[in-house]
Amino acid sequence: MNHSINCSDDSDLKNYQHNVYAVVYSVILAPGLLGNVLALWVFRIYIRETKRAVVFMMNLAVADLLQVLSLPLRIYYYMNDHWSFGHALCMICFYLKYVNMYASIYFLVWISVRRCQLTVCPLKYNSSKQKGDVFICAAGWLIVFIACLVFPWLRESESETSASQCFSELPMRPIPAEVAWVLLILAELLGFIIPLVVVVACSILTAGSLRKVAGEGVPDHGEKRRALKMVLCCAIVFLLCFAPYHVTMPLDFLVKADTLKDCSLRNQIQRSHIMTLCLASLNCSLDPLMYYFTSDEFRRRLSKPEMPETFNRRLSCLTGGEDAEDD
Repeated sequence: MNHSINCSDDSDLKNYQHNVYAVVYSVILAPGLLGNVLALWVFRIYIRETKRAVVFMMNLAVADLLQVLSLPLRIYYYMNDHWSFGHALCMICFYLKYVNMYASIYFLVWISVRRCQLTVCPLKYNSSKQKGDVFICAAGWLIVFIACLVFPWLRESESETSASQCFSELPMRPIPAEVAWVLLILAELLGFIIPLVVVVACSILTAGSLRKVAGEGVPDHGEKRRALKMVLCCAIVFLLCFAPYHVTMPLDFLVKADTLKDCSLRNQIQRSHIMTLCLASLNCSLDPLMYYFTSDEFRRRLSKPEMPETFNRRLSCLTGGEDAEDD
């Protein structure tokens, strides 16, 4: 892949990109850091008391923190137009962006799946049968860490011309077009299309379960509604943050591969891709909001951290493990 096409507004595009990224990353840094640190603190307290996919939410918070911790260096680069921290650290920050994205997708899918299972088949998928969740998380991290290595690999090794550049401005490694298309299709299929189908299916099944309960006149004490709210929030975060990026990603690839020659079209695609990448970064701030607004237990722990754990366990026993274990 060679960048042989020079358009007159390339410098304007670079300035636009640096300004947008500097502003967006600065805005999401504080809430992303605070929200996910608080989330991990709350999850650590009640992870042993609940059966509702907390392990997956905890891992999602870790994935978000991986990106948040790299944001200060990204902000510095886009504000100063110069990378001063060495090629290795550049590649690590570049790599963590994709680890966050695809780990977030993976855990959003599993949160949706587990909530759907607990709603549709509550007797089959109870708390005593969720020991495999830890293995699922470990396997997910391993898969994501290995699969995302392809992104830094696609960038050329350090050179004099790229020593002060980082992230999207790193030069692309020349690879056969067939290989590039296979990698792109795999990323779209495994990283977006299949997860999207699963999340949408879980939303439909959970909503159907709620309608079934309503039709039979059986009270659910709000459990199914809370489950549906969580699944729908996962779907909204998924569609808002990751769907736009995976729409523009193949188009941006065509630009980087110099397949598209029209400068105006190239400019529009690249500007759109910049905005969709910002949306993808926004998930690290939206996920803590999802925990707060869809989890009664999360809000209770956050608003009353002084409540003794022993009291919570007793309350859980008195209420049959449901009211005190809303999420």
